[in-house]
Amino acid sequence: MDAVFQFSDDIRFWHWWIFGILLVGLEIVVPGSFFLWMGVAAGVVGLILLVAPDFAWQGQILTFAVCSMVAVVGWRLWLRKHPIQTQDATLNIRGARYSGRVLTLSEPLVNGIGKVRLDDSLWRVSTGDATALPEGARVRVIGVDGATLIVEDLQEETA
Repeated sequence: MDAVFQFSDDIRFWHWWIFGILLVGLEIVVPGSFFLWMGVAAGVVGLILLVAPDFAWQGQILTFAVCSMVAVVGWRLWLRKHPIQTQDATLNIRGARYSGRVLTLSEPLVNGIGKVRLDDSLWRVSTGDATALPEGARVRVIGVDGATLIVEDLQEETA
């Protein structure tokens, strides 16, 4: 146990900077901008320790914890108010790319649930009600719910 306290008394600013670099490097492997801000907090503690080398290790740990929490929560709040703009809002919502597309049922629609072949995949489709349609009926994609395409019957429009 004395070895732990001995090491804690020998913590230098560059230890925190190396720890911060490791945390930032970990961010490359683990997504979510979490470890990045903890790495920044470790860098801040290292900077404080560079200016005040007699800063106790308990204070260093407390400062690291507080700076980490402030940085992570601050980033989340800022990101909520300033969402990342993209040219393609449906980039990670594959089903939304098919909105408006007219498809042919590959399997009959029973109780509002069926399947369509779309490109190289078989997709589950739903009308949201107990509609029944035969295989080969034409439907239009009007939305997406997870991995299910929400469709409407095109035969009702032509009738």
